[in-house]
Amino acid sequence: MNDEKDRFGDKMHDLEKVREDQWAREQDRLLLEKMRARREQGALHCPRCDAELKTDPGMSTSMICPSGHGAWLEGTALQQLKQAKR
Repeated sequence: MNDEKDRFGDKMHDLEKVREDQWAREQDRLLLEKMRARREQGALHCPRCDAELKTDPGMSTSMICPSGHGAWLEGTALQQLKQAKR
């Protein structure tokens, strides 16, 4: 009987994990849809505070959050920085 309870508890734990994964996948999907819609509008926004990103005056290939939540680089600029570091 005790073994059956353990297996049932394991199954319930597995089910809970699956539901959490489904929820996280749905949240990711919604966030991606929101980001794609904004990209189509032309403006990029900070994923943390939703402020419109501004072009960094020092580097034309980067965007910065006016609230200080980070900076984003285009792929080519990131590759150049990686090569320069070596």
